[in-house]
Amino acid sequence: MIDYTSLYQHLAATSLAHWLDDLPAALEARLADVNHGDLDRWQAAVQRLPDTAPAAIEVRDAVRIGSAAELCQPDRDSLEQGLRALQPWRKGPFELFGLTIDCEWRSDWKWERVSAQLDLRGRTVLDVGCGNGYHMWRMWGSGAETVVGIDPNLLFYKQFLSIKKYIPDSPVWQLPFTLEQLPEPTGGFDTVFSMGVLYHRRSPVDHLLQLKGCLRAGGELVLETLVVEGDADTCLLPEDRYAQMRNVWFLPSVAMLERLLRRSGFIDVRCIDVNQTSMQEQRSTDWMRFQSLPDFLDPENPHLTVEGHPAPLRATLTARKP
Repeated sequence: MIDYTSLYQHLAATSLAHWLDDLPAALEARLADVNHGDLDRWQAAVQRLPDTAPAAIEVRDAVRIGSAAELCQPDRDSLEQGLRALQPWRKGPFELFGLTIDCEWRSDWKWERVSAQLDLRGRTVLDVGCGNGYHMWRMWGSGAETVVGIDPNLLFYKQFLSIKKYIPDSPVWQLPFTLEQLPEPTGGFDTVFSMGVLYHRRSPVDHLLQLKGCLRAGGELVLETLVVEGDADTCLLPEDRYAQMRNVWFLPSVAMLERLLRRSGFIDVRCIDVNQTSMQEQRSTDWMRFQSLPDFLDPENPHLTVEGHPAPLRATLTARKP
């Protein structure tokens, strides 16, 4: 597991110092309750990674750690064996000592579309549903002073640790919580990201209110979610699955989402990106061998999912807490 001492020391000197009243005990209880049949195997995979301090780290334009020349062949083999034992890799890509982890999602494409509209310099950032942490490293590379991510998936947590191993002093941490489990960091964050989470929530307004509670006055929300085309009264509530996903509840139009944000108390709401997910951006790879987007679309009409719904369309909106 991670030693969070450095996080606690860091928070003590920030606007999140009050969070320390609740966070350490909640985190200790969460880690004590961790129970997964593959956890020991994943931990062994992280421990198998070579103990090499990289000569260079790049997180601004990519997530690139070290170079191939820094590892001998046995260490290169140990690196690949350890990282492959943490498959499937969903978000990325990562490059470690010349080894490229070609993940299911080209998350760098999304980041390039969205980051040009944001200014994270000097900001304290919360990434809700951070997955394996890919975007957190890019947030830090874009100038964020502190980045905290939350995601309950323990495999993603171990994937994050495999990267953090080589950047141990970075102000980037991951907590294995859901937003609902997290002690609320009331008013503590300058920027809160929620990317790919809203449509998994049964109550979208409750999710927006929880996100707002994590922001300081004047703080910015960055919200990315599945949407459908239509006016302010349009949304899709799938009867069963959407693109083979069972836990999809609510796909609003951009106009409806803007209204929801305003009704939730946000101001300065604007849409900064709308993008049709392509089969080049989300697909199966050698590092994620399960089904992916090409398998979820109608083979006769790629504008529809296999269930007959509109194919995945994603929008990113920003809004501010008054």
